[in-house]
Amino acid sequence: MAAVRHIRPGEAFVGKQGVAYPLRVTRETAGTRNVCVAVLPMEPGMRAKVHYHNEIETIACLIEGECAVFYGEQLEHRALLHAGECLYLPADIPHAPFNQSGAPCTWVVTHSAADDQEGIIMMPELDALLDAREPAQRA
Repeated sequence: MAAVRHIRPGEAFVGKQGVAYPLRVTRETAGTRNVCVAVLPMEPGMRAKVHYHNEIETIACLIEGECAVFYGEQLEHRALLHAGECLYLPADIPHAPFNQSGAPCTWVVTHSAADDQEGIIMMPELDALLDAREPAQRA
């Protein structure tokens, strides 16, 4: 039988996406096998690097503030989320959360993998495209 684990925030982990996670429940921190969750606070103007999760689904729930997520093959779509709303991203969809509001926001992000860094494919060519359209401060 798997052990019950109580996970507390610790030193922030900076992921490949260029953002810091103060709390992650993953294979490493809790022994998960098929799911993970991470808390992602974002200051105003902060944007993650464009990426997708290879064969991994994502559910991102905004618990505080307002935040945009650019997504699609050329980041042609923009979803604006408010506190209490969630976004489902099927596997392999390029995306980048971008806090364009004037206030901090906080996400709770779940992936169908044991680690939130598993299967990440970075897309620097889309970062350049988004930078040209929507300049951002990055972590």
